[in-house]
Amino acid sequence: MPTRRQRFAAWLGLRRRADDGGWLEHPTKLLPPPRPGTLGGDALSLSAVYRAISIIITAAKQLSIDAYKSGGVTNSPLTRQPDPDMPLSAWIEETVGCLAIHGEAYWWQTRNPQGTVTSLAVLDPTRVTGALDLAIGRPVYHYQGHTVGPRDIAHLKLMRRPGVVRGLGPIQAARTDLASHIDIRDYAASWFARDDTPSGILRTDQTITSDQAAALKTQWKETADGGVRVIGQGLVYSPLSLSPADAQWLESRTFSTQEICRLFGVPSTLMLIGVEGSSKTYTNAEQEWIAFVRFTLMQYLSEIESALSAALPHGTRARFNIDALLRGDTYTRYQAHQIALDAGFETIDEVRALEGLPPLNQLSPEDTP
Repeated sequence: MPTRRQRFAAWLGLRRRADDGGWLEHPTKLLPPPRPGTLGGDALSLSAVYRAISIIITAAKQLSIDAYKSGGVTNSPLTRQPDPDMPLSAWIEETVGCLAIHGEAYWWQTRNPQGTVTSLAVLDPTRVTGALDLAIGRPVYHYQGHTVGPRDIAHLKLMRRPGVVRGLGPIQAARTDLASHIDIRDYAASWFARDDTPSGILRTDQTITSDQAAALKTQWKETADGGVRVIGQGLVYSPLSLSPADAQWLESRTFSTQEICRLFGVPSTLMLIGVEGSSKTYTNAEQEWIAFVRFTLMQYLSEIESALSAALPHGTRARFNIDALLRGDTYTRYQAHQIALDAGFETIDEVRALEGLPPLNQLSPEDTP
């Protein structure tokens, strides 16, 4: 019995039946090259970009997704495990990673005979192209040589622009700035290996010919054995040296990291850097982290929630459970629980559920105090 991925690959023409009933790669189909002009791979070589995207992904993949109907939380296999071939955390990681790196993500929607979506497989965004079909007023996508419509592909965009099919992410929006940061990094790394970087200058106030200058240079280099050097004709040697900070362009690279923090909306405290002239305490750092969840992470989560809700049965909505990220420290949480219990709008069991504990009536006699 072929797997879902094998049937999908066969439909695309990438796999075919073998004589023995197995599955072989199709020999005549070639994968299209990645789309040109994407800075994603190069940008990830910047440690600050990798760190910023890693923080966003890590925050998202530790969340669960619930399905809601008018009566409250409902059971939905699609929110528990959208892709049967991978756990929920890995599926979230791939989707958020695509949005952060490429500004867009694509899901292949598999349906049962009744037309209900049963799985959502994350596709490689570099192998999907799309264009707006003016005849129907809707986008048409091309994947692995086949034309598919919105019914088969869900297109997620980090930032939408009217009349533009492609999504816009931080890397695409600031490709010039990121390219300059890469140039600074590479220039600093190659400074000592460059052949055109002199170690010093032989200077004289006398007039000399080019042949004399070449001879003096050769004489100077021939005595480069660590011994005593003797020079005449009024020559003075001035070494060219850089401090370690200057050689590594630390000031420029620190500024680059701060710009990347701003670009991705990640607090500097999470990026493990300090901002000159600022004083961080636990309280304002915690407020920064909450702002990160509300104004950065939610841009990714809201897009996934909307696309996932569209794949669920009518009247059902998907929602990330972000309470774990917004909760304060233990003392603050317990104070909030006490206020809720005293006011009467929460019960003991509801408080225990928020803390990941079972109801009191489900405790065994050994666990009962």
